[in-house]
Amino acid sequence: MGKRKGLSPTQRTLRALREQGRIADIVERRFPARPGMPFGGTQDFLGFIDIIALCPERGIVGVQSCGSSFAAHKTKILEERADVCIEWLNSGGLVELWGWRKVQLKRGSREMRWKPRIEEITLDHFE
Repeated sequence: MGKRKGLSPTQRTLRALREQGRIADIVERRFPARPGMPFGGTQDFLGFIDIIALCPERGIVGVQSCGSSFAAHKTKILEERADVCIEWLNSGGLVELWGWRKVQLKRGSREMRWKPRIEEITLDHFE
């Protein structure tokens, strides 16, 4: 048997949201292998949302989760998917970008822990 792979950023985000008491589920779709994509892939809801979370205090949150490519995912939301993101925000939805990275548990420690960098995307980002 091979080495077990860790959780994906989407799985980490889903677990963290549920630990916060939010009702959340994955909304990206998987598609099978096809020419040019021998392993298949995923398609985000509206092109930028991996998870939808219900937050009683704040409302409905569309979450994009990623690993080390935080800046690229932010650019995707703000540039490539700007029109649909603005529509989502104008319709009352919220957007959060969660980027996961390993950080030291304590300064000078070798022990590492996964920690998210979370940024809310608002209409101010588009002005």
